[in-house]
Amino acid sequence: MSITPHFGTHWIEALINGDLHLHQLPDNLTQKEAALIRREALQHISGMSLDTIGRYTFDPQPAKCENFIGAIQIPLGVAGPLLIKGQAITAQEPLYAPMATSEGALIASVSRGCSAIRAAGGALVRVEDIGITRAPVFRSTGILQTETFLAWISSHFQQIKLLCEQDSSHLQLQDIVPAVVGTSIYLRFRFHSGDAMGMNMASIACDRAITQLISPETGVPCISISGNYCTDKKPSRVNFLNGRGKRIHAEVHLSADILRDILKTDATSLCEVQYRKNLLGSAMAGTIGCNAHHANILAAFFIATGQDVAQVAESAIGITCIEACEHGAIYASILLPDTPLGTVGGGTGLSTQREALALMGIVPGTRATGVDTRRLAEILGALVLAGELSIMAAQASHQLVQAHKRLGR
Repeated sequence: MSITPHFGTHWIEALINGDLHLHQLPDNLTQKEAALIRREALQHISGMSLDTIGRYTFDPQPAKCENFIGAIQIPLGVAGPLLIKGQAITAQEPLYAPMATSEGALIASVSRGCSAIRAAGGALVRVEDIGITRAPVFRSTGILQTETFLAWISSHFQQIKLLCEQDSSHLQLQDIVPAVVGTSIYLRFRFHSGDAMGMNMASIACDRAITQLISPETGVPCISISGNYCTDKKPSRVNFLNGRGKRIHAEVHLSADILRDILKTDATSLCEVQYRKNLLGSAMAGTIGCNAHHANILAAFFIATGQDVAQVAESAIGITCIEACEHGAIYASILLPDTPLGTVGGGTGLSTQREALALMGIVPGTRATGVDTRRLAEILGALVLAGELSIMAAQASHQLVQAHKRLGR
């Protein structure tokens, strides 16, 4: 599309002159038209071309972001095939997992881990649906009002639950766990949300319960819909201990032959790196979680499948375990205690992300509610395990730098 004297010129000039803000373009413009006008104005203001940003394949209706101008492209590859012994993945079906990344060597490394897992017969994966959380913060006058307030919350749980769930057939309030410091009261609402990640659903439900019931009936004001005790998009002990979203466990036993032939290492070397790096090194650094690079796999998988990428900040607090077994074998596992995931809503609705999900057999509406997202979680668990095995083996065999020199440039 090109700008003509009859389309967009006056809006472009208004943006350039500062008479109009980027978000103030008329509502009757399509997203493509509005994006084109913004790009033309920004090109004039910056003196730089935005031609490539304006070339994209997905339907921008809706745009999924404000002040839409186009799209940033990230290279997409696949790791696999990967064998998984799960509950939403019960057959020995070879799966290819999409990963969006610009870090050379990452997908090759994860694929090597997939090969090791496949040679061992597959990774055993289990997923717990902990639920999404939202924790508004209230202000009381002190201990006595706090006691009265918390007693009221407990005795009116069913009323709160009905109000939270009234606009959704899938959102289910599981519990409300309080925490108190001084005059601040945090109520950690925990919801199951079907195949949606559920953060927006939870926020809307909490806001309705607070404004229509809790604050009017108790006289205790809500200071913020989020009091950071949720905890969303931040690493936290409460999520590490209590979980959030999905809690994922994945494990595999690897023989000495697999370690030698595929991972190019041995049990003794691998366990020493695990001990000195993942355990002692993490303890010395004071990290939440002990792992080599969970965030690497999580970020690439989240981008490819339309997850909220900022939640990698909380999801990367997992633990990797490697233990020596008889005859030179090892037992390896990962724990992801805090993994918000969804297969409907948000970025999962973008056409490219829908295709990436379909590649893994995830097509919304074809299975019972919740099964698709459990399937996604099982794939992610096995993928993170594969990534940990490969990078730990590369460090144990002192091949990490050489691999990055060969593939990362």
